[in-house]
Amino acid sequence: MKALVYHGPGKKSWEEVPDPTIQQPTDVIVKIDTTTICGTDLHILKGDVPAVTDGRILGHEGVGTITEVGSAVTTLSVGDRVIISCVSACGRCTYCKQGVNSHCLGAEGAEGIGWIFGHLIDGTQAEFVRVPYAETSLHRIPEGVSDAEGVLLSDILPTGHEIGVQYGRVKPGDVVAVIGAGPVGLAAMLTADLYGPSRVIAIDLDANRVEEAKKFGATDGVVSSDADWKDQVMAMTDGLGVDVAIEAVGIPQTFIMCLDIVRPAGTVANVGVHGTGVELPLDELWISNIAMTMGLVNANTTDTLLKMVASKKLDATPFVSHTFKLDDIIEAYDVFGRAAETKALKVILEA
Repeated sequence: MKALVYHGPGKKSWEEVPDPTIQQPTDVIVKIDTTTICGTDLHILKGDVPAVTDGRILGHEGVGTITEVGSAVTTLSVGDRVIISCVSACGRCTYCKQGVNSHCLGAEGAEGIGWIFGHLIDGTQAEFVRVPYAETSLHRIPEGVSDAEGVLLSDILPTGHEIGVQYGRVKPGDVVAVIGAGPVGLAAMLTADLYGPSRVIAIDLDANRVEEAKKFGATDGVVSSDADWKDQVMAMTDGLGVDVAIEAVGIPQTFIMCLDIVRPAGTVANVGVHGTGVELPLDELWISNIAMTMGLVNANTTDTLLKMVASKKLDATPFVSHTFKLDDIIEAYDVFGRAAETKALKVILEA
């Protein structure tokens, strides 16, 4: 089969590799119908995730059709159309039973790490993929949900919802700021509306993305290159700052921006993937009573979000800005990597 293979920082290739095979009784093989590129994939290519080694097939999002099932799989069948969760869950360990699938203790990849696709095992930017723990890591797609909508439920919608909105403790009446209006930041804005905030402020360097954010529930926008960006945000509150600041970029500057605008007793929810450390001014923060949260998505709200997408309570369609054939994945990476220039949000790849 063909797959997108990582060969070290800055190096990738669409090349022929062996077809995946069933390795464990709980595995299935899925033919990829639709996949996409994540900001995390760009972090990997920058060298920010050293656990990804030369020869790894990238990608952790996908929708496809089951072509083969392991002997222990009884609730899934050949021909089922499924969403592949970006986080795999054995369903049996202590963490999975707590709903903390991101730290699954299963033997696939590395014990304690639930994100394995395109990280510790071969991923979804390929014609076929082996899916471990299939019965607890796949979601059947109901009628009326498109492949493009389904692939957004692989990662960005549950990530924005769980790590941004739920960890951020958004509640009715809150003023929420999301720094970073890329796909995950936009997913946080979209799902924040489920909790009744009074305002959702989109903050980004890219004026186009700030404007686009209004399609995803943002009530206000601030271009962070403006010298008075912080004053603009404070003017939208009572002067004390936002109740919830969500970081959705993954660089030190944007995390510090969150600290600059959160009010006393507010919450900073970090969603971004960080490749370098952030220095915390604890001598100033200790007295502020703020909470800081962070984490990897557990994908334990995917079924709920899938129901809301299927019933049209959540409109995921505006995320898709570009569509390519899977064979054109190198071009798709180029477009996604130049998002400010190409106005790319989510780039969909179809087999």
